[in-house]
Amino acid sequence: MGDKSHTSAHPGAAGRAPMADRPASVRNVVLVGHSGSGKTTLVEALALAAGAVNRAGRVEDGTTVSDHDEIEHRQQRSVQLSLVPVEWDGIKINLIDTPGYADFVGELRAGLRAADAALFVVSASDGVDGATRMVWEECAAVGMPRAIVVTHLEAARANFESMTDFCASAFGNDDPDAVLPLYLPLYGDHGPDGHAPVAGLLGLLSQQIYDYSSGERKELAPDPAQLPRIEAARNRLIEGIIAESEDESLMDRYLDGEDIDLKTLIDDLERAVARGTFHPVLAAAPAPEGSRQGLGTVEILELITGGFPTPAEHELPAVTTPQGTPAPPMTCDPAGPLVAEVVKTASDPYVGRISLVRVFSGTLRPDETVHVSGHGMADRGHADHDVDERVGALSSPFGKQQRTLSHVIAGDLACVAKLTRAETGDTLSARDNPLLMEPWQMPDPLLPLAIQAHSKADEDKLSQGLARLVAEDPTMRLEQNQATRQLVLWCLGEAHRDVALERLRSRYGVQVDAVDHKVSLRETFGEKTAGRGRHVKQSGGHGQYAICEIDVEPLPPGTGIEFVDKVVGGAVPRQFIPSVEKGVRAQAARGLATGYPLVDVRITLRDGKAHSVDSSDAAFQTAGALALREAAADARIDLLEPVASVTVLVPDDYVGPVMSDLSGRRGRVVGTEQAGHGRTLVRAEVPEIEIGRYAVDLRSVSHGTGRFHRTYARHEPMPPQIAGKFREQEHNGS
Repeated sequence: MGDKSHTSAHPGAAGRAPMADRPASVRNVVLVGHSGSGKTTLVEALALAAGAVNRAGRVEDGTTVSDHDEIEHRQQRSVQLSLVPVEWDGIKINLIDTPGYADFVGELRAGLRAADAALFVVSASDGVDGATRMVWEECAAVGMPRAIVVTHLEAARANFESMTDFCASAFGNDDPDAVLPLYLPLYGDHGPDGHAPVAGLLGLLSQQIYDYSSGERKELAPDPAQLPRIEAARNRLIEGIIAESEDESLMDRYLDGEDIDLKTLIDDLERAVARGTFHPVLAAAPAPEGSRQGLGTVEILELITGGFPTPAEHELPAVTTPQGTPAPPMTCDPAGPLVAEVVKTASDPYVGRISLVRVFSGTLRPDETVHVSGHGMADRGHADHDVDERVGALSSPFGKQQRTLSHVIAGDLACVAKLTRAETGDTLSARDNPLLMEPWQMPDPLLPLAIQAHSKADEDKLSQGLARLVAEDPTMRLEQNQATRQLVLWCLGEAHRDVALERLRSRYGVQVDAVDHKVSLRETFGEKTAGRGRHVKQSGGHGQYAICEIDVEPLPPGTGIEFVDKVVGGAVPRQFIPSVEKGVRAQAARGLATGYPLVDVRITLRDGKAHSVDSSDAAFQTAGALALREAAADARIDLLEPVASVTVLVPDDYVGPVMSDLSGRRGRVVGTEQAGHGRTLVRAEVPEIEIGRYAVDLRSVSHGTGRFHRTYARHEPMPPQIAGKFREQEHNGS
């Protein structure tokens, strides 16, 4: 980093899986950026420059290092995290490519968990979106080191200097001098379209030219006429580096006119980057056809190896025993107790389940038995579990191949085969010393998808297919809704939903149909009324005889069903009073006017008749149900709808549109409060019928920057005009 010289070609290593022998020789880097910013292209360019692939960008099997699966080709976007390990100057670099589309933020969060530093990839033609800024702030909150790579410099209207200033504004917060370029682009001759391509870089610290015009990086002495162009940017960079230096005398020496030597500046720069207090901006552009080095690839690899921290420098997550007892803090020591985490789960049609694992402590070896702990995600369909499993083969991904590894040390990542019970987010530890890692933050899936098997054959495979789908993706939640009798898959958005359906079909051979999602409505009586149930049948032998009379009155919301016995004189024998109650409650559960459960009423049994021979438990259950149905025949039945308590976190600029949108959904805004960093938390109560698609609609209203959370608040009466339309729709649907 910092203009270190790499004038000769880097030794090729195409097809060879890099191995790490100590944590200091590993760098774990996640690439972050919006969809289309060029993350995957950059990963492939870095792999090419590092010699992990050949000049055609292919590994030995003919695939690229980040080959997309069939679903990604149909989606025309990355939908899952991928790992590309490369080697540079004896350092193994695990490049973690993440999707940029908001629906797959769970994959991004897994990448952040597995990494020790982040490269934010920004398109010179598109800029920085709000979602990327939010991820930057999350990284800042935990002190993760970050750098910025500006891509698409070949675009017609791309301007590196303007984009650098924009990044300083977007990411710099109170210190824009902490976001500064290390190089300035040099442009070649204007082409027929009038656009001048980027041909090289001018190092601000070394004042050397790095010429990429031939496809191979060459270091050249600058033309003296070029130096004045960089003077202001160079001085600002030096001041920014010195401001972060641990040597407090350095600034005074610089201001006194001393020429600070290059090595001191580079060392201080690397330390500031590793601490997460300085964020260099670099440039990248594709390599010419048939060439090996794309513009800026060597500089980025130098930044990663020289400036980004080793796994041993990264604070590790807290650990406990599976029972919750605190355990000693982990250290990134290959000789320490084994603690690893499954950051991604995938299914291979030939190998079976493959788990991408980050080893935080100890050393993982094939064929050893480990303890698998999964806790804290039961609400998403992941039951708590503690099991022992035998580790299969360890491998490193290269294209669609897996290259075998003999072991994986603390700080490194690898793929593990045949962990049949391990799910994404689970902890792997020693069998005789089971441990559990603190889980990473997962977004709530808030878009419901009600499904049913397409055929009987699909129904037989549905349960297993859904279990495997949810095991792979903890951002998905499976719900068997007892109230609506629907199977509901909760997703993050429409693209997430489409990928889930496609995976069920193509990977697990299960065809499902999407049906309208229902909310759990309720009924209640809108007025006092009475009913009489008469169940009298005579068919030879013992007959059936039961008569009961009830009063019904509405109760306050949330009361439920209250049954009161006011029978006098033994009109209904004592042994049959529980039978009446059982029949009434069973009918209430089935509903009356619309088939939704009856709630919040007091049902009083006041009279009845019995027969000494023909009365029975079953007869009085039937009579109780008939009495309740008769009471409902002439009474006003209100439809109750569930109301959700909703909190929406949005930038201040979007508070007005969000509140207006909530009001249009019959929502009641109950308050707002400042949430810091220019954001506002809006609290509202909204009928659940109105927010079925809110996960999608909020993204549109807030330009992808809004987040919301919902919890059930209560049921309350639906407005008569809406209830009427709803009943009509239900009637027509049936």
